[in-house]
Formats: sequence, structure tokens, C-alpha cells
Amino acid sequence: MTLPFLEFLGLLKEPAVAIVVVLTLGVIFVNGWTDAPNAIATCVSTRSMKPRAAIMMAAVFDFLGVFVMTLVSNKVASTISNMVDFGENYGDATVALCAAMFAIVSWATAAWAFGIPTSESHALIAGVSGAAIAINGGLDGINGSEWIKVVYGLVLSSVLGFGSGFAITKLVEAICRRMDRVKTVKFFKGAQIASGASMAFMHGAQDGQKFMGIFLLGISFAKGIGVSDFEIPIWLMIICSIVMATGTSIGGYKIIKSVGMDMVKLETYQGFSADMGGAFCLLLASLTGIPVSTTHTKTTAIMGVGAAKRLSAINWSVVKEMIWAWILTFPGCGLLGYLMVLLFQRLF
Repeated sequence: MTLPFLEFLGLLKEPAVAIVVVLTLGVIFVNGWTDAPNAIATCVSTRSMKPRAAIMMAAVFDFLGVFVMTLVSNKVASTISNMVDFGENYGDATVALCAAMFAIVSWATAAWAFGIPTSESHALIAGVSGAAIAINGGLDGINGSEWIKVVYGLVLSSVLGFGSGFAITKLVEAICRRMDRVKTVKFFKGAQIASGASMAFMHGAQDGQKFMGIFLLGISFAKGIGVSDFEIPIWLMIICSIVMATGTSIGGYKIIKSVGMDMVKLETYQGFSADMGGAFCLLLASLTGIPVSTTHTKTTAIMGVGAAKRLSAINWSVVKEMIWAWILTFPGCGLLGYLMVLLFQRLF
């Protein structure tokens, strides 16, 4: 079944539903604000685009990615919404979901303050899982068959991202070896813009669906029915697209600097290679319903590009900082989600 927009507006009269919606939209906004800058970091670092123009381009293509890919395939949204079980008490489930969203926003904002490109995807998964464990008093709330796709996604986004960046760089170097360098630089400046747009599109395609899956959870709790009974309505695609695009338009200059400038010094063809490698991996994951991290995919693709030149071209101190942030996201945000549920239960 689908939910008409007017019926959705009627549900907002219930305070708990309104809070869930506001917090979920807040998480989507923060994702666009802190995660989307990864998509256009290489465009800025190679000076193919100015930062403000690149951010606006990312906002537009994030919007298109959420909307278009959901029309093509909503497998990622289904995986996320079926990954956890908050139990039969929909009132308690709503409180738990609110707590999870609050934990995710807090974690993402703290990471942004330090300019660390954490994975909002993994923060989302960890926060929601921690909340489900708290509300059920154990691991009964975790759907292992769906959650294992997260592990597959972690491996896929890291290994395939690195390998794609490395392979595409080597292929481009082989094709352009005998060409005039001035002409190739001019070509790849334009190609870098196109590849950055494709990366932004796939960011919206992947992350937009994750958050729509959570949105559907909140609505299903409000109506007291299973989330599997819902189809993603057009109006929800549009709302999520606009909110993510708005967050992206604010920009995340600290993260652009960390990913696109500090980790590897890129030439235009290398930036193009990183974007194409990352976009390919995200497209593959979206079509197969595997929720991967866009941050992991893009940053490991850049590492692969650097490794194609030489391993010393990678600033390993920056990589080390990022990896620690990735490692800490699952236990850290999961624990925060767990504790927020206990706190929210006392407050509400």
C-alpha cells in the first residue's frame, strides 16, 4: 500500500510522529551537509570547479539521485527498513526511533566539527541497531539476514572502491600516454565535472534510500502496521531529495579539504578516475540492494588512485585518522543509540 500525502499530514498531529519526522529529516539534512561534500571533493581539489559551484552541482544531482534511483530500484530502502525489529509496542518503538535519530545527528555533527569524513550510512545503521537492542533488551531486534548485507557493503565499498580507483587510473594513463598533456588536462577538467556529478547522483541514490527506509519505519509505527506493507510514495522521494539537497548546498568545506586535498594530491585525470571508480561501485551496490558507505567508497577510490602512482603519494596520517573514525562509528554510535533509548524512555 502507499500513503497519500494528505493522510501523512494528518499523522503529524500526533506529537510522537511529528518528532520522528523532524528528527529523520534532520538526519537527512546532516547527511547532505556532512557526507555529500565527499562526492565533489576531487572536483574542488583539482580546481576543475570552484567550491561553491561544485556544492550547488552536488545539491542538484543529490536531488536527482534520490528521486530517479528510487523509481528504478528501492532495494536499499527495503534492506534498511527490514534490518531491525523494534517490537510490537509501536509507542515504545517510536520513542526508540526518535532516540536513534538524535544519536545519529549528534555523532555526525561532532565528526563534522573535526572535519572527519565519517560514514553517515554506518552511523545510521549503528544508531538504529543500538536502539533496537535497547528496546528489545537483547539481540532479538536484529535481523541477521538483512544486517549481514551491511558487512558485505563494508567490504565491497572498501575493496572495490580501492580496486576501481587503481584500475581506472592505470587504464587512463595507458590510453593517454602518447597524447599531448595540455590537451588532456583541458579534456579531463570537463570530464572531472561530469564524473563529480555522477558521484553526487550516486550519493543521493544510495543514502537517500537509506533514510527513506527509516522514514517508512516511523510512519509504519504511527499507523500500527508492518513496514513491509508500504510502498515508497512519490511525495516522500521529493521531500527527501529536497532536504538532502538543501543540506548539501550549505557545504562541508572541512571535509572537502580532508578528502580532496590532504589525503592525496590529485591531478585532473586522477580526480576523474576516483569519481568514476566510486560511482561505479555505488551503482552496483544500489542495484543489488546492498547498503554501502558512500564515504568509504569515495575515499578508498582516492587511495587507489594514489597507490597507482606510488604508496608514498598517500598521506597515511590522514588515512589513519579516517580509519579510526570508521572503526569507532559502529560501537560509538551504536552505544549512543542504546543510551539515548534508555534516556528517552525515562523522559517520555
